[in-house]
Amino acid sequence: METLVAEKIQTTGQKTHRNRPIRRVTVLGAGIMGSRIACHFANIGVDVLLLDMVPKDLNDAEKAKGLTLDNKNVRNRIVNDLFQTAIKASPAPLYNTSFTNRISLGNFEDNMKDIATSDWVIEVVVERLDIKKLIYEQVEKYRKPGTLITSNTSGIPIHLMSEGRSEDFQKHFCGTHFFNPPRYLRLLEVIPGPKTNPEVIDFVMQYGDRYLGKTTVLCKDTPAFIANRVGVYAMMSVIKATEEFGLTIEEIDKLTGDISGKPKSGTFRLSDVVGLDTTVNVANGLYNNLPNDESKETFKLPAIVQKLSENKWLGDKTGQGFYKKIKNAAGQSEILSLDLKTLEYRPQQKARLSVFELTKGVDDLKKRLQILINAKGKEGDFMRATTYDLFSYVTHRIPEISDELYRIDQAICAGFGWQIGPFETWDALGVQATITKMEAAGKKPAAWVYEMLANGHDTFYKVEGGIRKYYDLQAKGYKAVPGTEEFILLDTLRGNKVVWENKGATLFDIGDGVLNLEAHTKMNTLGPEVIEGINKAISIAEKDFRGLVIANEGENFSAGANLGMLFMFAVEQEYDEVDLMIRQFQNTMMRVRYSAIPVVVAPAGLTLGGGCEMTLHADRVQAAAESYIGLVEVGVGLIPGGGGCKEMALRLSDAYEAGDIELNSLQNAFMNVAMAKVSTSAYEAFDMKYLRRGDKVTLNRSRLIADAKESVLELADAGYTQAKQRKDVKVQGRTGIALFKAGIAAMRYGKYISEHDQKIAEKLAYVMCGGDLSYPQMVTEQYLLDLEREAFLSLCGERKTLERIQSLLNGGKPLRN
Repeated sequence: METLVAEKIQTTGQKTHRNRPIRRVTVLGAGIMGSRIACHFANIGVDVLLLDMVPKDLNDAEKAKGLTLDNKNVRNRIVNDLFQTAIKASPAPLYNTSFTNRISLGNFEDNMKDIATSDWVIEVVVERLDIKKLIYEQVEKYRKPGTLITSNTSGIPIHLMSEGRSEDFQKHFCGTHFFNPPRYLRLLEVIPGPKTNPEVIDFVMQYGDRYLGKTTVLCKDTPAFIANRVGVYAMMSVIKATEEFGLTIEEIDKLTGDISGKPKSGTFRLSDVVGLDTTVNVANGLYNNLPNDESKETFKLPAIVQKLSENKWLGDKTGQGFYKKIKNAAGQSEILSLDLKTLEYRPQQKARLSVFELTKGVDDLKKRLQILINAKGKEGDFMRATTYDLFSYVTHRIPEISDELYRIDQAICAGFGWQIGPFETWDALGVQATITKMEAAGKKPAAWVYEMLANGHDTFYKVEGGIRKYYDLQAKGYKAVPGTEEFILLDTLRGNKVVWENKGATLFDIGDGVLNLEAHTKMNTLGPEVIEGINKAISIAEKDFRGLVIANEGENFSAGANLGMLFMFAVEQEYDEVDLMIRQFQNTMMRVRYSAIPVVVAPAGLTLGGGCEMTLHADRVQAAAESYIGLVEVGVGLIPGGGGCKEMALRLSDAYEAGDIELNSLQNAFMNVAMAKVSTSAYEAFDMKYLRRGDKVTLNRSRLIADAKESVLELADAGYTQAKQRKDVKVQGRTGIALFKAGIAAMRYGKYISEHDQKIAEKLAYVMCGGDLSYPQMVTEQYLLDLEREAFLSLCGERKTLERIQSLLNGGKPLRN
């Protein structure tokens, strides 16, 4: 297992603390959080021991088999059942299902002794102090001195949990609060106890960042720490304002969703997903344990929340909450919404507030926030009331929950999925101008904000010399945001590091002779501006730089090629224009592969269609772990036309061994493309051949561009040499085509696919097999590109294809004659 950790170091390009290797982790408690924390440690290559209780009674199935309570399967039944539930969950907690072999299961009675072999013990049992203390007594008996011991508590004071424990236990004990689901939510709150060794805290903070891929936020031992304290306050403020301003839950979820830089689910849908009981428990705990919080009344449950809690309408876990999913009279699924006035469910309504028209097409979040905060009517009143209330609240939490304001923004963004935190939002709206409006609304901020302004500092953040800085209360000036020194943040480089730009792309100098090309079209689709940017970036890099990174800081790398122009030309039957577009795209992808400098592509999030094809042609891929990569063109009635088919054929050729193995490998790759399968992680993309040996994975999304830059330098330092196009790609010809045609015909005969689907699949098979060749043989890359382009063009003329593209572009409107 130490070898696996070493491989992880190579993967991320980072160094670890050699004096504290983490070879094995024990997780105590296999519930929703415990099992998923175990899975995430397995994701990074660590051996995990997952333990839970021994059943007190036999179930009916065990009785029927004549088993006893001494049987090992019975004794591990609880942990087995919980773990199986976890690995079958959606979204999946594992990057790859094969990682289950890194997790061993056991129970508290038989296997607690085995924690002696662990380097880190994480307690994730029920949130009761008495039970946690009983667990710690057992841990003390078996843990070796110096072993880390942490609790995933979401609110129990850390100092209470460590009371009465040995000195070594207390020195190595702290809180490590993961957010659910641990694989996906980036926040890890680290909470020291009164006697925790500072070196332990430093280690956990860095380990969480580098290897678990987390935004690690150092918290004080205060109720609910930082994220839940602020996030639940914001939720309760919104719920109370909903009733005050007479808005519907659909309108609120739209206003508090992605339009304002928050998760698309908004407030009420998010509550249903998380579970209203979770919100209620945190809110009640805060209301009862914050005697000196000037705004504690906000945590008092509104009548509507109290009623839903009493009715056990807790959201998705109980089948209904603020929303309810039913089957209508036609047997179709339908979403109902709760009427907050009548407490009855009604058909879901589309939110149609006038401000939504004003923000339509405004991609810049900060500009949208300005529109929202200045809106007229009840929606504007709501936005101002809740925004100003939150601004005031967070200023009064310093220094109570944090000495530094940036920790509050980091926690709320990483834990609740906000794009920018409260202080960043305030900067976007203008600090001084907003204070005047806050005062008029009776939401005066804390005194330190006035002091900041009086000293001539008019923002909470600023960029100086390419470094992002925050206003520090103690220094009464700006300091660099700790931990970001090793990041490459493109927003900090826009002032003086732009080498070239057009409407759709920006080229940055990111230092050490490396450039970074950022696309910033909608969903980072690859239209003419981005294609121009790629070619321009390579030309500039070949002349004056050592290499190029293609990456952005958006949620998604690229949703694929821009289909709008293709659709326009195809409808008008301008096939010469379509042919030119595809040639340009293919040539650009081949230039990515065969440039004179190393090109590293760094995908994250959706990496589909043309985005996947660019990834396939990189000299190396530095992928974020959460990369969803796939050739999905079949979904709109096409086949990959930017070298995707060619590249899959090439990769299969390089992997072929002999005989039937070739056809089996070809069939697997064909099915991935034909069914538009998308990897559920970067690790699964290796299995699908979208990533290959030599490509690397970065766990922490914030480190992705820096890691990609290191990959460029590594390739350059190794003596990068421009490669030549391949002429030795082995294809199967008629042998492979016959195999696929038989399967495709069977699918059509069984009515699993349409006639049009059959045509697409046969075109795909024809290209991936190298066309009508009488026997398996070697062909050139250009030969395959020509086949690919011809097949793509032929499908562009199909009416069914045009209808599918229009459905994607225009919400399913019918194709006009």
